[in-house]
Amino acid sequence: MNIGLKIYLTTAILFVGILAFGQSKATTETEITSFLDSLNEEDFSGTILVAHNNEIIEKKAYGLASIEFNVKNDTDTKFNIASITKLFTAVATLQLYEQRKLKLNIPIGEYLPDYRNKLVRDSVTVHQLLTHTSGLNNFYVADLDKIKNSDYKKISDFVPLFVNDTLLSKPGTKYDYSATGMLVLGLIIEKVSGRNYYDYLRENIFKPAEMPNTTELEIDSIVNNKASGYTSMFGENKTLKKNDYYLTKASPGGFYYSTVSDLFNFSKALRNYKLLNKETTELMFEPKVKGYNTHMGYGIGVDKRYNQTILGHSGGWYGIHCELMDFMNDHYTVIILSNIDDGGNNGASKLTDFFMELIADKKSEK
Repeated sequence: MNIGLKIYLTTAILFVGILAFGQSKATTETEITSFLDSLNEEDFSGTILVAHNNEIIEKKAYGLASIEFNVKNDTDTKFNIASITKLFTAVATLQLYEQRKLKLNIPIGEYLPDYRNKLVRDSVTVHQLLTHTSGLNNFYVADLDKIKNSDYKKISDFVPLFVNDTLLSKPGTKYDYSATGMLVLGLIIEKVSGRNYYDYLRENIFKPAEMPNTTELEIDSIVNNKASGYTSMFGENKTLKKNDYYLTKASPGGFYYSTVSDLFNFSKALRNYKLLNKETTELMFEPKVKGYNTHMGYGIGVDKRYNQTILGHSGGWYGIHCELMDFMNDHYTVIILSNIDDGGNNGASKLTDFFMELIADKKSEK
């Protein structure tokens, strides 16, 4: 084969490959637009942002922020993001690790010498707290009947709820999803940084990531453009009820308020090494343990079940269903915030499944 023919064939193959990629991308984005245009407020209440290569391609709102007053959600509405908050706590912890102010694999008593549970103080490590392997429970679930939702002004106010609870397992031996562990990390962040947890996040995460609408709120706060939450008891009831009874002021384990735009900015800042350096970011994203369904890095879900890794976190509670998903091969970011919980087949679950099937080739269970 002469050189001219080789060059011609190589060029032709490259052109066909580029054309096929462009058509595939266009087809995916057409399917996304078609799906989102087909939704109505019966299907979903909330907001969604879809980006590709860090550029927003769709941002839409559906349903009502206030059912009582017939106020619609818009694309800047603030939603309670529940456990997506844990990503902020993980990043804050790793910032202090990066600054050599804490170590990952020594007992937390080094930082909290007065912590009232000696077994936890002497045996649990930061690594275990970040990977949900500390043996600590989820106080929002285990101690729900003891929670008085307006009693918590600072994160230390939560400690009496769980400090004497029995460990679920020997530290380091078993995965048990734990808001309690994240709250203990919050105490460590305060001790090591010398800052209030809420102020630390504001200055070291929300400000550099450009997240002006992300904040902690009191239960009775009156805030412009904030969605009220409504629970169906996870699809069990057709009649919705307000979820205020199940909420508290935000803690390191959950319940910050944010918007799809702010969370997109957080995703970009984290992936582009604006919050942590490259080495620490890769350490955070590296799978450490197998969770209930996906693997866990340091405070972040690492879903390796499909044709590409999906990084992110869910936020689910009474009247809340949120998802932050970064599809790492195809470079899509999908953020879904809803003020109504669901039973797994509709609402935010329906949207999540659509994107996982379309982008990551998840097999439909229908």
